[in-house]
Amino acid sequence: MPRPSSEAEYLARLVPPSAHALSRRTLLRGAIGAGSLLATPALLSACGSGSSPSTGGASGGAGAATGTVGLGSNQSDAIPKAAVQSVIDAFQKANSGLTVKINTIDHNSFQENINNYLQGAPDEVWSWFSGYRMRFFASKELAGDVSDVWSGMSGMSDALKKASTGDDGKQYFVPSTYYPWAVFYRKSVFAEKGYAAPKTLDELKTLGAKMQKDGLTPIAFGDKDGWPAMGTFDQLNLRINGFDYHISLMAGKEDWSGDKVKKVFDTWKGLLPIHQPDSLGRTWQEAAQSLQQKKSGMYVLGAFVAQQFTKGAEQDDLDFFNFPEVDSTIGSDAIEAPIDGYMMAKRPKNEAGAKKLLAYLGSADAQNLAVKADPSVIATSDKADTTAYTALQKKSVEFVKQAKSIAQFLDRDTRPDFASTVMIPALQSFIKTPDDIDGLVKGIQQQKLSIFTS
Repeated sequence: MPRPSSEAEYLARLVPPSAHALSRRTLLRGAIGAGSLLATPALLSACGSGSSPSTGGASGGAGAATGTVGLGSNQSDAIPKAAVQSVIDAFQKANSGLTVKINTIDHNSFQENINNYLQGAPDEVWSWFSGYRMRFFASKELAGDVSDVWSGMSGMSDALKKASTGDDGKQYFVPSTYYPWAVFYRKSVFAEKGYAAPKTLDELKTLGAKMQKDGLTPIAFGDKDGWPAMGTFDQLNLRINGFDYHISLMAGKEDWSGDKVKKVFDTWKGLLPIHQPDSLGRTWQEAAQSLQQKKSGMYVLGAFVAQQFTKGAEQDDLDFFNFPEVDSTIGSDAIEAPIDGYMMAKRPKNEAGAKKLLAYLGSADAQNLAVKADPSVIATSDKADTTAYTALQKKSVEFVKQAKSIAQFLDRDTRPDFASTVMIPALQSFIKTPDDIDGLVKGIQQQKLSIFTS
């Protein structure tokens, strides 16, 4: 699929005449061909084609489907793991001739070993991410073409289809859910202390100082697994240098040793004193628990933070605000909202079964079950039932809808080898010793040149 030659051409392709009424702020900039964007909910529901797969699921043109299908899942935490199980239980109930064998692998281990997994004997279907990381494995011929599955799906917008399309114009990904990144907090804590959501970086620092005086850790933080700190880098880079530069940087087109990146790290250095200390020895779940226990006042994370809160009153107490503005000329209308979904092995043992499962995973029926079991995510299908959404899910929908530009996440918007072998150790090194920014960015740039020119 050729990339649009201009923003105007991109928007013309992206927004069909029948799309919901949109303000200028809901239109996305950039090109999904760069693996960077998620459509706003209005765009997510803009169009689809074909007949909707029922609970039985369309086979995507794969013919009769029986036997066993392996599903490699990185949803290893309790709540998302249970959500996957509920979806598969419903699929198997409606398809007595098919058995799905779920192979749940620790989330971080799955990502770190994905190359070996795909080059070995992968499951027929496996959970993954849209954008650059999807296209990377498709271009390496480690993923199967699911274009015929897409031909039988409805409820998926053109924007989602573009986010699922490889460099060769074929589809390799079936979207399931998405979620935004923001600054999360407990409403009861803010109400009790009289705190207000900050809109600028200075206001965030002032609030952090006030929280420290009140005996709270201002910002919960855990980077033992390496990737959570990427979210903070992304938020700051989007606020300081803007969306277009951020995506260009992720694509390896900018100088990591330049002043723009240095400013991001220098700004971050100024915020570290209001972050939870000793973060390299703490998982994101442990950091989230400090927010849940009202020991921390805020947390920069994805909406999956809700998984650490008990359903009901405790989850209802969870709220979020947009990461504050740093530069008034840049603003704060760029956010991150990663898309999760599923891909198929290049040579699946049971292709018919795999495609039937994929068609179901992309249906409203499956996504209704997934978001009910895991209220931290939102369905990608515009046919999904949103009436039962929690307050957090409804706010997430509106939050994404109002964004002007939407990125996926650092380790999804760039090459997987660069994210894992360069950025994880670099960010952890910065957190441990934030004083040598010049040496840090020079090292990143040297490694980037080696990787992106290989």
